[in-house]
Amino acid sequence: MESHDLFNILHNAVEAQYYGKKISQKEMAEKLGVSMRTYQDWRLGNSKPQAVPAIFKMLAELDEEDLVHLVKKISKGLRNDETDSRGKRSFG
Repeated sequence: MESHDLFNILHNAVEAQYYGKKISQKEMAEKLGVSMRTYQDWRLGNSKPQAVPAIFKMLAELDEEDLVHLVKKISKGLRNDETDSRGKRSFG
């Protein structure tokens, strides 16, 4: 599986998390802190962040239970980062 396949799977999974609400590439790029063009290139496989292959290899070393725990931990940290001063999330 190539990194652009994973970006597309993850993009679709995020949309599903928001009850099928379409999330534009521009919105996702803003959420990730990159330009829309960069995000488009990632999704098309024209380029990829340098750390992506290493991250995927590290994740592949974990079992399912550890992956779930890790994702919950990351998600909690990201939610804390995304909360603005009024307590609202940036998506949803």
